[in-house]
Amino acid sequence: MKPPTLAEIEEMKRNGYEAETLAKARAAYERGQEALELCAVIEAAFAGVRLDGGVGLYEGQGLDDYEDEAACAALRAEDEKEDWRNITTEALIRCNSSLSFFDAEGMRFHLPAFLICDLKGEYGFGMAFCLAEGLVYGEERFSLLSRDQRIAVRLFLLHILDDPDHEFDRPHIVRALDEYWVQPE
Repeated sequence: MKPPTLAEIEEMKRNGYEAETLAKARAAYERGQEALELCAVIEAAFAGVRLDGGVGLYEGQGLDDYEDEAACAALRAEDEKEDWRNITTEALIRCNSSLSFFDAEGMRFHLPAFLICDLKGEYGFGMAFCLAEGLVYGEERFSLLSRDQRIAVRLFLLHILDDPDHEFDRPHIVRALDEYWVQPE
C-alpha cells in the first residue's frame, strides 16, 4: 500500500482524524521516505546489470504456462534485456509468477525492478516469499548477486521486517536474514 503524502496527512488533520490515526499516518509517511532512500541503494547496487542469457520476464511466464520452446522463444523476443529500469509496473504485476522461473541471470536482472516496485507500494504481491520462504526452492537463483546487491536485498528485508503488512512473513524473514541474507563481511 502506498504511504500517505504530507498533504494527505494535513487533510486528515483538517478533517479531525484522531491523534492515533494521524501518528500512524505520519509513521507510514516516514517509512515511505525510507523506502525511497532504499530504492536509490538498490538502483546503485544493480546499475548496469543486463539480462544476457538469463530467463526473461515474459519467457518466465511462458515457462509457467508450460509453453513449448518456440512459444517461449517468441516471448523472450519481447523481453527487456538491456536495462531493468525499462520494465513497467504493469509487466511486473502481469508476470509476477516469473520470479519462480528465473535462473540466476534472470533473477539478478529482474530483482531490482520487483524490489523497487514493491517499495513504492505498486506491487501487490510482496517480495517476502521469494526472498525468504522461496529460498527452499533454490538458493542458486541468487548465486550471481554481488556483495552490494546482497546488502541491498538484506536492507530490503530489514525494511519490511517490522511492516504490519508483513506480520505473517516475519518469522520467515528473520530466518532468511539469519541463515541466508547474512551481513556480508
